[in-house]
Amino acid sequence: MFDLPALTAAVHQHGRVARVVIAAHDGSSPRETGASMLVWASGQSGTIGGGALEYQATLAARAQTQACTLARIPLGPALGQCCGGAVTLVTEVFTKSTLPQGPIVARSVDGSPMPLAVQRLLTQARGQGAQPVTQVLQGWLIEPVLTPKRQLWLWGAGHVGRAIAAVMAPLPDLSITWIDVALDRFPDAIPLGLTALPAPDLAQAMALAPRDAEHLILTFSHLLDLDICHRALHHGFLRCGLIGSATKWVRFQKRLAELGHSPIEIAKITCPIGQPALGKHPQAIALGVATDFLLQAQSPVQAANPKEAPCSI
Repeated sequence: MFDLPALTAAVHQHGRVARVVIAAHDGSSPRETGASMLVWASGQSGTIGGGALEYQATLAARAQTQACTLARIPLGPALGQCCGGAVTLVTEVFTKSTLPQGPIVARSVDGSPMPLAVQRLLTQARGQGAQPVTQVLQGWLIEPVLTPKRQLWLWGAGHVGRAIAAVMAPLPDLSITWIDVALDRFPDAIPLGLTALPAPDLAQAMALAPRDAEHLILTFSHLLDLDICHRALHHGFLRCGLIGSATKWVRFQKRLAELGHSPIEIAKITCPIGQPALGKHPQAIALGVATDFLLQAQSPVQAANPKEAPCSI
């Protein structure tokens, strides 16, 4: 899918940005159709995989002078890779004046006018609300614009918060809102795809969260953690996890009960988060949290009322 917010942020930060997308593939491919990366003069983000494929595509993207190119690359003969397949890459150069708009991005890769088949597909997609798959159709590349399916609210920009943000920011279908008490609590460079939200009265920001959001609570203060948990239980959520030890959680359960929450409600919060067997290093915690987060997507919680949903972060 076309990650328009990431492209827009990259263009505003770096100026000219090339986007390389796997538009199709035959046989084995390092990544799936729709996988993409952004390339600018001094860096890149995202990946199309494949080592040599990505390296050559990056060099070509930086040197490209045309607005759009299409190339079919047999991985074995052209790059000496043993995948055994071929990929079709579309590389487009974007500036502020050429950023696309709309829920579906359709554009010519060979300069041809829009064919009737593309018009019909777009009309059907808009009329029925069904997103088309990424494809090249009669010289036109069609991609649905990425709409994140999961909303993660990350409370705290300390060492663990930064590690989790760095690991999870590149994940697809995920929108992350990162909250702390002041802007200087965040790193100078916020990863693409994250929205930093400074909130001096941190717990009050819970009122801004969607009720189907997932929360990870890991601030610098146990009192703040408790207040955020308290407000989360009143507000509603899809999932909620709290950093801490078993001892901390025993104390929090008692305090939350004193604040009027039932044992069933309190059990919707998971503590500790991640996979404690991996250790307490911030990156180890982040890896465990991210692994659990991805596994949850395979068996999502269904909750018309988020407060009635179990939590497994």
